[in-house]
Amino acid sequence: MSNSSSITEFLLLAFADTRQLQLLHFWLFLGIYLAALLGNGLIITTVACDHRLHTPMYFFLLNLSLLDLGSISTTVPKSMANSLWDSRAISYWGCAAQVFFFVFFITVEYCVLTIMAYDRYVAICKPLHYGTLLGSRACVHMAAAAWGSGFLYTLLHTANTFSLPLCKGNAVDQFFCEIPQILKLSCSDAYLREVGLLVLSVCLAFGCFVFILFSYVQIFRSVLRIPSEQGRHKAFSTCLSHLAVVSLFISTGMFAYLKPPSLTSPVLDLVVAVLYSVVPPAVNPLLYSMRNQELKDALWKMRNGCFSEAINCLFSFAEHS
Repeated sequence: MSNSSSITEFLLLAFADTRQLQLLHFWLFLGIYLAALLGNGLIITTVACDHRLHTPMYFFLLNLSLLDLGSISTTVPKSMANSLWDSRAISYWGCAAQVFFFVFFITVEYCVLTIMAYDRYVAICKPLHYGTLLGSRACVHMAAAAWGSGFLYTLLHTANTFSLPLCKGNAVDQFFCEIPQILKLSCSDAYLREVGLLVLSVCLAFGCFVFILFSYVQIFRSVLRIPSEQGRHKAFSTCLSHLAVVSLFISTGMFAYLKPPSLTSPVLDLVVAVLYSVVPPAVNPLLYSMRNQELKDALWKMRNGCFSEAINCLFSFAEHS
């Protein structure tokens, strides 16, 4: 029998047993990770540098990109390193840090997505009050509340989870450390406290989901009353990207944590975990830039500016050489 004080490391679930498949997993995750870094990095740089994008919608999009970078950087690099070095180990404190940061980034991201739904609701349903309800100070306060409440919520969950005695080994049935898998290793009835916190979390998440749903019902009702087709198209284009991101985030998360026990299997749990923890951070930049003409124009302008600057530097270097 082992307990949490004697556990110095955990063993994560391996994607493959053969060396060839391990290397395939490494290169696949490397491609996804680089795509997420590039996409989110471009959005952060563009929003920060282009003054035309200094609006509430893009301020929250910048926050979302930062959170996506954080969440994918918490899980993917360690999984890649384990596949590359043919290892499954993660230290006890490394596992605790992974749980903390992953829950933190996911929690804050859900809060930011909820705030973004409110932003779209005010912009379309109450446009005359937009400047008052979503001024720069109000946006900073809402973002700070999301990050601050996410930090406190995560601290409570992580401290409670790793205070439990663990006596069922150190093998985690997932490619990264997550709370439900750590709870399976607990031998104490005290884990019911964490289950209670998770139930409370589901209730709060459901409340946010209802708020997002209500916001979009009101948005669609307002958009359908717009007389011109061009006006309706413009209003929908600013909302569909956010709706796609919310749908991807909620559907994968709900299936991961609320699927019936009869569907539980190590392979399915692994696939679902990839879908909700790895895919969204890589796909979100594409979803936001695909239908957002303002963002595409700003990205194109920044690319042309960088290209022109590079050409000028080359000419300047040639003249002085």
